[in-house]
Amino acid sequence: MKKIPKLLKFPRLSQFIFYAAIFYIVIMLLHDVFGLNDYIMQIINLSLVYVILTVSLNLINGFTGQFSIGHMGFAAVGAYISAILTTLVFKVAPKTVNGYVVFIFAMIIGGLAAALIGFLIGIPTLRLRGDYLAIVTLGFGEIIRVIINNIDYVGGPRGLLGIPKFSNFTVIFVVTVITIIIIRNIVYSTYGRSLLSIREDSIASELVGVDTTRYKVLAFVVGSFFAGVAGSLLCHLIQIAHPTQFGFVGSISILIMVYAGGMGSITGSIVAAFALTFLSEGLRIVLENFGAPIEWRMVIYAVLLIVIMLFRPEGLMGGKEWKLIVPEGEKE
Repeated sequence: MKKIPKLLKFPRLSQFIFYAAIFYIVIMLLHDVFGLNDYIMQIINLSLVYVILTVSLNLINGFTGQFSIGHMGFAAVGAYISAILTTLVFKVAPKTVNGYVVFIFAMIIGGLAAALIGFLIGIPTLRLRGDYLAIVTLGFGEIIRVIINNIDYVGGPRGLLGIPKFSNFTVIFVVTVITIIIIRNIVYSTYGRSLLSIREDSIASELVGVDTTRYKVLAFVVGSFFAGVAGSLLCHLIQIAHPTQFGFVGSISILIMVYAGGMGSITGSIVAAFALTFLSEGLRIVLENFGAPIEWRMVIYAVLLIVIMLFRPEGLMGGKEWKLIVPEGEKE
């Protein structure tokens, strides 16, 4: 039997955590001491959520070579399941439970629910390739959105309101770091080598004994789990879960971040998630100040992305990684 990869085995883990801790301390000092406003903190929190979504989709699209464009559908499953659990618990027993314990439990359940959906979809569909798989995942995302729209219990088209705010910078940051560590270790494990071989040539991988369907499903399930976790963090941050948040546009935004950062680059996903989130908000502010329609930001956003794709088609990072992400002795 093959050994399960040690998901927390990270040769440069102490250095990675050190730099992550510095980032955390700097942001907290800027907020608590120097008065970094809550709006900027909200954008940073959103950026971290998008890091989880982008890195998890990169596992499917970048490292395994699939083409999923319904990633926000899994985030919707995690968001609504976790939001229902937390709101229900605090209606029944608001003073007898620890809020963050309930939230962590609900977040894990939401992630597992998304992973289960990913597994059920992955088994019959991941034998497909390219455009066919994209169409199926796109259809899945729209099916989830339509179902949510027609369930009054979760608010239907109005959205699910009154979600307690348990997502803060500390919680989101810790979950983001754990996500990066786990996905990084999957990529550089024997499982990850199999995923990369499938990306390069699935037929050759089958010929040398790699169970391509099994590994595709594995990537899909892990990516779906973390998408569900990100959805849970998102709805407990903005305190609403609305179908439009998890539609086609949201999935395409995450896909753009993956391609802009670089397919098969965890570092690129992190950089792109932050850069494009801040860029989108920055364009909105500039357009508001000039009295221009806010919708123009999507046009400018699209033009900038086209420029990136023309002059840097491999993405901002290409396949390169920050030296603390790759194992010692590997090509950075």
